[in-house]
This record gives sequence, C-alpha cells and structure tokens, in this order.
Amino acid sequence: MAKIQIDEELFCELCKVHLLGISDSEAALKIYKGLNSKLEALNARAHYTQYKTAPTEEEQQEARSRYLELKCVPKSFRW
Repeated sequence: MAKIQIDEELFCELCKVHLLGISDSEAALKIYKGLNSKLEALNARAHYTQYKTAPTEEEQQEARSRYLELKCVPKSFRW
C-alpha cells in the first residue's frame, strides 16, 4: 500500500478532532479543505501517470485530456 504525505497542520487538526475529541466548525472546515485538496492532487497524479504509461496513443491522449481538465488548463492552450 502506498504512503501519502499530508501537511503538518492538517495532521494536527486530525489529531485534535479524532484523538482529543476537540471539535469545532473551523477545524472541520480545515480538515475538509485539506483532505479534498489532497484527494484532488492524488487524482491528478493518477491521470498523469496513466498518461505517461498508457499502452496506446488513444488512451494516452484521453488520460492527458483528463489531467489537463483537472489542472484547469483551457482547451485553447492544449496542442
């Protein structure tokens, strides 16, 4: 299983909520934003890896297109 790194601040917020039981809406929002950001980065990385390792050119271009959409690159800047 792969390891995932998170920011120290996010880790501390997770510890406060889950280990110490300290919960407030601000902490919940920080955790939500931090985990959502990490999930988006993982998803983008998976599409990039698929783009680089796809066996056919069609699959490669499809993965590249999904990756560029996730990165919000306008279609006018793509080749």
